[in-house]
Amino acid sequence: MKLPRDVGYKKLISLLKIYGYEITRQSGSHIRLTTQLNGEHHIYNSCT
Repeated sequence: MKLPRDVGYKKLISLLKIYGYEITRQSGSHIRLTTQLNGEHHIYNSCT
């Protein structure tokens, strides 16, 4: 999945939660979102 560059990280996280993603890990300014729908899938995002 190609993530848009012009969306803030808070907005992106709230939109991905609609599609079943949840924050599973945060290390500094990096967040990992995971979904279990159709198999496990991770997205990594920077909070800058």
